[in-house]
Amino acid sequence: MSKNKPRDVQVYPIATDTRILRSRSWSRLRFEIEYALAKGTTANSYLIESKKTAIIDPPGETFTEIYLKALQQRFHLEDLDYVILAHVNPNRAATLKALLELAPQITFVCSNPGAINLRAALENPDLQILVMRGEETLDLGNGHNLQFIPTPNPRYADQLCTYDPQTEILYSDKLFGAHVCGDQVFDEGWEVYNEDRRYYFDCLMAPHARQVETALEKLADFPVRMYATGHGPLVRYGLIDLTKAYREWSQQQTSADLTVVLIYASAYGNTATLAQAIARGVTKAGVAVESINCEFTEPEEIRAAVEKAGGFIIGSPTLGGHAPTPVQTALGIVLSTATNNKLAGVFGSFGWSGEAVDLIEGKLKDAGYRFGFDTIRVKFKPDDTTLQLCEEAGTDFAQALKKARKVRSQRLPATTVEQAVGRIVGSLCVLTAKEGDRSSAMLASWVSQASFSPPGLTIAVAKERAVETLTHTGNKFVLNILKEGNHLGLMKHFLKPFGPGQDRFADVATEEAENGSPILTNALAYLECSVQNRMESGDHWLVYATVENGKLLDTDGVTAVHHRKSATHY
Repeated sequence: MSKNKPRDVQVYPIATDTRILRSRSWSRLRFEIEYALAKGTTANSYLIESKKTAIIDPPGETFTEIYLKALQQRFHLEDLDYVILAHVNPNRAATLKALLELAPQITFVCSNPGAINLRAALENPDLQILVMRGEETLDLGNGHNLQFIPTPNPRYADQLCTYDPQTEILYSDKLFGAHVCGDQVFDEGWEVYNEDRRYYFDCLMAPHARQVETALEKLADFPVRMYATGHGPLVRYGLIDLTKAYREWSQQQTSADLTVVLIYASAYGNTATLAQAIARGVTKAGVAVESINCEFTEPEEIRAAVEKAGGFIIGSPTLGGHAPTPVQTALGIVLSTATNNKLAGVFGSFGWSGEAVDLIEGKLKDAGYRFGFDTIRVKFKPDDTTLQLCEEAGTDFAQALKKARKVRSQRLPATTVEQAVGRIVGSLCVLTAKEGDRSSAMLASWVSQASFSPPGLTIAVAKERAVETLTHTGNKFVLNILKEGNHLGLMKHFLKPFGPGQDRFADVATEEAENGSPILTNALAYLECSVQNRMESGDHWLVYATVENGKLLDTDGVTAVHHRKSATHY
């Protein structure tokens, strides 16, 4: 896939009277953690032409011009009856305004929260809107009698799925998507998308697992032969397996015995983006997140979630020098509900000043709460470096919760099995990786050669490691093999705890490899590697990578090895 290809719109018939318009971006679309795999994305829109005509989900402003041009080349906009919106956000407003100017006769179709958002986004209280609450249908003729299923979650409180019984297509919006760009419209060979779909779920769906389970129950009543997703390839061949996977992944979250409640409101989407990155950091460390958008949540639901959780994190924008009223209400509930032995965290975004974040932090400090990470304040839109900091802060928060639980439970001595497994000896290495402004490293001893041709190796990476984000298929890294005799300094350096966003390579001698990752110049040898695939293995990812370059830096040196006392001791 070429990252330099221009954005375009791919038009393709997918069923009776139905076409897809895939607005394609071959490079990463925007600074959000869900796009971190940098495989581009598609914004999928659909056109149903029957006795009545409808467009489903026009794309955001990134694609406004090329989308409308592609649409007008194939369709007379004066014949358009409906625009169906699965969710409404400010990014989509530019396209909707332009569409409304070209076709002022259209009626918008959305959920009730979507109608509120739409009138605000278009700054027009007099729009023609059909509100669908779940019982109503929309008959386009010739059997296209559309049904609507509200599937709200904290990030998208207005989300609405659409089902067409004529084609048995479920227009699923955010559900079942993936951020992958290519020429393939459907998911032939669907297993190649497994990693991308899992990453998408972990970023977007895991913090809303309870709502995902509810949505899956609602959708189970419909005979579906295709998921027409909002992003990526359409799901036809892997539909049964992906649906099953969504159930399993959601169950893993909702059945977790340690939970963090993440409470936030977001004026322009920036605070929600920070919340998403923090949630990703928490869930990758094996702790579940209960995400709550306090603008759309009843006080009793907030209270129940706080009581159940082992810790809480509150995020807020600053509007007019204050936190929005829903955030202030939620803060009051937290202060009256959460005992001060629960771990706390605070974050927020702002345009000119950040009084809301300071207010929340001050109230929690005065009440005696401990903080799981330093308060995060972000001006305007977060960038990649900020999102990495947020993800690492979320992981630190989760690890602090798990550590507190361990301290409270009695530490049992290692079993004979654990002692025996611990006698497996591995070479001592440091994995280093860099992509754009993001960099990280980890000490590793679970490394094995895996293939001769091409030369390849496997390395086990704990899910909660910060560097895990940089070890997906297609990523590059350097494996630095440490030398016996001088390894202790490097081992000590990379074993120490790093704060979120802290430079792992400060005070360490490095040079840049051809693949852009750091080489430790005091290592025995280094290998430049490219990740080919990876497999989930309990609390680790088993990463298989091929070696593309390397060098022995000290011909007389001996590989440092690591002797462990047990399987539970590093």
